[in-house]
Amino acid sequence: MAHKDTAMFEVFCPDCGATIKVDPATRTVIAHTPAPRKKTFEDFDAATRALREQETRKESLFRQAVDAEKNKEDVMAKKFSEALRKAKESPDIGKPLRDFDLD
Repeated sequence: MAHKDTAMFEVFCPDCGATIKVDPATRTVIAHTPAPRKKTFEDFDAATRALREQETRKESLFRQAVDAEKNKEDVMAKKFSEALRKAKESPDIGKPLRDFDLD
C-alpha cells in the first residue's frame, strides 16, 4: 500500500498547555512538548514567607496532635462508660436472629 504524504498536525491541550504532534496516517503521537512550568513564587521573599507559614502550620498541627494524644485516655474512658450505660439500659434481647434461623 502506498502511504499518502500527509503532514503531521499539532494538538494544543487547553488544560495543561502541552503540544502534541500526531501522525494522521498511523494515528499515533510522534512528539510531545510539555507546557512551560509556571513560577510558584514571584520572588524569594514570597517563598520564604510561604515556608515560614507552612512551618507554623505544621507546628500547630503537631501541638494539636500532642494535646489529643494526652486527652485520648480520658475520651476513651468517657466513651466506654457511655456505651456501658447504654448497654445496661437496653432490654436484654437474647440471642440475635440470623438469616438462617428465618428459613
